[in-house]
Amino acid sequence: MRRRFSIYSVATIILLTGLFSCKVRPPYAGPAGPATDLYRDRPADTANIADLHWKEVFTDTLLQQLITTGISNNLDLQTAYSRVRQAQAYLAQSNMAFLPSVNVGATATINGASDAAIAGNNASVNRFEVLAGASWEADIWGKLRSSKQASLAALLQADANARAVQTGLVADIATYYYQLLALDRQLYYTQESVRNWQTTVNVMKELKQSDIVTGAAIVQSEASKYAVAATIPDLERSVRETENALNQLLGRVPAPVQRAVLSAEQPLSMLSTGVPAQLLSNRPDVQAAELNFRYYFEQVNVARAYFYPSLTLSASGGYLTVDKLWSPGSWISSLVAGLTQPVFSQGANKTRLKAAREQQQQALLNFQNVLLSSGREVSNALYAYQASMQKTNVRDSQLVNLDKSVSYTQQLVRYGFANYTEVLTAQQSLLSAQLNQVNDKLQQLEAVVALYKSLGGGWK
Repeated sequence: MRRRFSIYSVATIILLTGLFSCKVRPPYAGPAGPATDLYRDRPADTANIADLHWKEVFTDTLLQQLITTGISNNLDLQTAYSRVRQAQAYLAQSNMAFLPSVNVGATATINGASDAAIAGNNASVNRFEVLAGASWEADIWGKLRSSKQASLAALLQADANARAVQTGLVADIATYYYQLLALDRQLYYTQESVRNWQTTVNVMKELKQSDIVTGAAIVQSEASKYAVAATIPDLERSVRETENALNQLLGRVPAPVQRAVLSAEQPLSMLSTGVPAQLLSNRPDVQAAELNFRYYFEQVNVARAYFYPSLTLSASGGYLTVDKLWSPGSWISSLVAGLTQPVFSQGANKTRLKAAREQQQQALLNFQNVLLSSGREVSNALYAYQASMQKTNVRDSQLVNLDKSVSYTQQLVRYGFANYTEVLTAQQSLLSAQLNQVNDKLQQLEAVVALYKSLGGGWK
């Protein structure tokens, strides 16, 4: 009867404390942040290029091969997925916390005395025990459940971080690839300019023989040719360094990179950003920041549970024999229920709760900051694309007129109607405009990459 009363008492304690546990562990509420008007001059369209697969954004087959290789071999991405597996192990451990801990042990006690009469009758009694024990803590206040939810949030955060690494990887590979194409084109224009300068030098030599120009025209044109030629090694060095950086992203040793030409690249013409609320479902780093907040929300619940009593059930059983191991023995067992209420813990519980709340506040501020950074990146990428498009027609007209200027001045100087310096100025302006045109195209391509990345594209 007394045993039945004890069981009912324990059950009653568990039931009553469970009624108050909901106050200790409130339900999760997501962080508040500036979810609207994040984009400046945003197009009124709910479509979002982040929903496109990266092969639909980057249609160059050579670039697609590089991105595929990078996703398979990139070391940073492999490290990120290793962290996901690590978080999975911690989650599995938190699930096991709901089960009782079990231990088994054996004890042999052999006593002896030189004078049994003085030592007493039990001085030479030997004891042999084989015991098994189990203990289980009732999760009344949700401490274990909160720890499990925190581990789950950590796992999801690790997965989001891995997807963020892939998003950045796809963007970086595309950016380096386009930079290589731009460098190739700039190198071509520079080498072509050197050949044109040599033609100008030859023309000046012919005109000097006819006393149309002086020797100054020859040396000045040659100096201009050498000035342009001196930039070629720097361009070639930039090409090699960019190839090496791209190979590192691909998990490969430095080597040449197969690629197309800049003129063949056609960026997306319709850049749809969708609504700012879609960032939470598309952009992995925003998701990771929100999950980080959730992790510390659960840690606050864990810290709060330390202020409340803990109920522990312990059971043990085994076999006991005395004198000799093979002697007849007895089965023994015990069942203990303990309720412990913390009274004074040297401020550990208060410190734990205060620190957890501050960490949750820091996570909230970080989430809001990530949202603001996302809006800034989207706005910058949109305007960069618009600016590059605005320069396209102007730059084309500039090149047409500069090309005519070079041709006209070369003809005029032959007949003495123009100074040789006008020829030099026209050719220098033409090369500068050609290089700027390459930069305009690169800016356009990079803006598409930046917008795709800032909206969270590249991991689907």
